[in-house]
Amino acid sequence: MEGLTVSQVARAAKVRIETVRYYERRGLIAMPPRTGTGYRMFASGTVDDIRFIKRAQQIGFTLEEIKSIIALYKKEEFLPTEDMYQFAAGKIQQIDEQIKKLQQFKSLMEIIAKRPAATQPVSASQCPVIQLCALKEE
Repeated sequence: MEGLTVSQVARAAKVRIETVRYYERRGLIAMPPRTGTGYRMFASGTVDDIRFIKRAQQIGFTLEEIKSIIALYKKEEFLPTEDMYQFAAGKIQQIDEQIKKLQQFKSLMEIIAKRPAATQPVSASQCPVIQLCALKEE
């Protein structure tokens, strides 16, 4: 039986062995066949799949979103444009919301950074960062 062991996949994809196992449990990569001695033997394409997953995570996709993208890609020769349109539109909305939150946080940090350092310590209840983080989602 030809293929790559979990350690070979991890090394080639530049991830930890636990990452490969986790992606397998989550259904992000295919469960490989096992040898007679119980070793998993992954297809060489698994390395590319893991690299794709890592790149997608780096740009902000969740594992569930990545799983959906991979499922569409693996089962269809042509991606369903309506599904991809809906996915992209939803992701754009999430990104816009995240940008808004980050801009608000940046503004707060700029206000704090412009204030002169206080000679007296500030209580936790007066700290603007703690107050912001303690606010409930609207």
